[in-house]
Amino acid sequence: MTRERIVIENVEPQLQGGDFFIKRVIGELVHVTADVLGDGHDVVEAEVCYKWEQDKVWKTERLAHRVNDAYSANFVVENQGFYEYKIRGWIDHALNWQHGIEAKLKDAQYVKSELLDGIQYLEAVEAKLDEDGKNYVRIVKELFADEQRYDEACRYAVSEDLHRIFKDNPTRKFANESATLKIYVDRLKARFSTWYEFFPRSASQEPGKHGTFKDCEPLLPRVASMGFDTLYFPPIHPIGEVNRKGRNNATNAEEGDSGVPWGIGSHLGGHKSIHPELGSEEDFRNLISHANNLGIEVAMDLAFQAAPDHPYLKEHPSWFKKRPDGTMQYAENPPKKYQDIVNFYWESEDFKDLWKELLSIAFHWIDFGVKVFRVDNPHTKPYYFWNWFISEIKKKHPDVLFLAEAFSRPKVMQQLAKQGYSQSYTYFTWRTSKHELTEYITELTQTNQKEYFRPNFWPNTPDINPYHLQGANEAQHIIRYALAATLSSNIGLYGPVYEFMVSEPVPGKEEYMNSEKYQICHWDWNTDNKLIRLITKINAIRKQHAALQQTNNIRFCDLHNDGMMAFYKWNQDRTSELLIVVSLDPYYKQAGSLRLPYESMNLAPGSELMLKDLVTDSTYTWNDEWNYVELHPAMPFHIFQIFK
Repeated sequence: MTRERIVIENVEPQLQGGDFFIKRVIGELVHVTADVLGDGHDVVEAEVCYKWEQDKVWKTERLAHRVNDAYSANFVVENQGFYEYKIRGWIDHALNWQHGIEAKLKDAQYVKSELLDGIQYLEAVEAKLDEDGKNYVRIVKELFADEQRYDEACRYAVSEDLHRIFKDNPTRKFANESATLKIYVDRLKARFSTWYEFFPRSASQEPGKHGTFKDCEPLLPRVASMGFDTLYFPPIHPIGEVNRKGRNNATNAEEGDSGVPWGIGSHLGGHKSIHPELGSEEDFRNLISHANNLGIEVAMDLAFQAAPDHPYLKEHPSWFKKRPDGTMQYAENPPKKYQDIVNFYWESEDFKDLWKELLSIAFHWIDFGVKVFRVDNPHTKPYYFWNWFISEIKKKHPDVLFLAEAFSRPKVMQQLAKQGYSQSYTYFTWRTSKHELTEYITELTQTNQKEYFRPNFWPNTPDINPYHLQGANEAQHIIRYALAATLSSNIGLYGPVYEFMVSEPVPGKEEYMNSEKYQICHWDWNTDNKLIRLITKINAIRKQHAALQQTNNIRFCDLHNDGMMAFYKWNQDRTSELLIVVSLDPYYKQAGSLRLPYESMNLAPGSELMLKDLVTDSTYTWNDEWNYVELHPAMPFHIFQIFK
């Protein structure tokens, strides 16, 4: 039995009743809603209580009533790590008394008894006030008790000053609370990052020569000048020699074939070793340091799998599973076969030692200064392993971020995000039509996925040469990068393949012919073209305009042409507002009438706006709700800054 009279329901945001935490970055808003119900007609008050994990005292923000017993409030998370939050509600007897006496006075009722009744609420709040407040309450108490000053007492009883005292100093008698929920707060890079991927073994300026970390250093200024802040390397470890793949995924390697970097481990070492042809540990540390000096973080690949000759197979045979005939089961994703890779046996009796060893791999590279990991195929490992793995790392290194490379089923990708991944690969790579893009972005930003799933849009990867880029012209490459960079605040690019527009496919497959996965390539890193200059310009705009440093604040505009799409984006305090218009046609002019989303922009119809194209510096004045827009393949997008 209980004396609480408040029911609290439908607390949002939350994930599965608190089974998982929601996510934010430092400085972000948490908008909380809940249904708070009391019996009868008494005044109900509610607040959200929240605190950082290291705080001892809860902070509170009063919830405002919206409609139909629904309440809401906002608070800002200011520190990295876990926060807790909960809803607390109560019958506010003091405010209920004041509300009642106000209603009776409006009805010309005599309220002397009610004034005397109010003294108990004054006494309950008195101890919480400073000296000025205490003096005020003493005066009011005397008035309520003095029959000769009835009219003056009534004025004080319904005064705003007394209302504010009661509102700011509630007694919360018999308050009820919701379950306590959690938020994990990351650094800003979890929400806003611009990734560039290249193979360090292809960094040499000399054709036919294996690249090194020292060869990568002269390329860092190029990466920085293009506006990328995260440099991701495929695995840098020794590559297996047993069952090594040849060029273009040939089952048998020829002499001199370099193998697939994801086939990790040989007599030269495993996951804690560096491929000797890339350089030494000192070389890698120097590369990380030089990159940091240019504002670039080096992201490593965590690929928890092994080549058949990885030292683990001899040292820990129970970590792997054999077929009944005694042969080792290599990795498969039918019809694909990965003869150069064997998977860990996650149901091994020795699974605890396996988990601990894999955790030690991450700590090993964190000690080098690595704070960002792209994780290969995380959906092929147990979800609960990732929950434990990421939690253990975050306890010691909250700055470390994880990108899930999981092109899998939607709920699988979502589960990985719930288990702790900071960012996630997405289906953007295959979304090409206006309907597909609008539907997908709406799903990511307008459902509860926005609370935990941070998308990272990649137009291409070494594994994926999408059909729409195969043989595509320059305009198509511009369109896809412009879409990725403006729809999502986290983006990535596999280069220099993308900006050099190398797209010859394996016939009938979304794979690159002469793929860099299977061979060392030689690139002319001094190449310059229009696509490179536009990528650089777009990335600069992303850094300068906060509206593009988040994903969820987006509204699509009416534009009656399926060959174009437009959307409005803004930052938290609306100091940055942008209108983006993109043609989806890489061959022909597209035009149409675009309706400004006045409702989302908090504008009255007919308001005058000045728009500046941040790419061309052209300016326009719009006075109408509907406006004509036209785009050509030569420049198939606008990024307009809005001036009200």
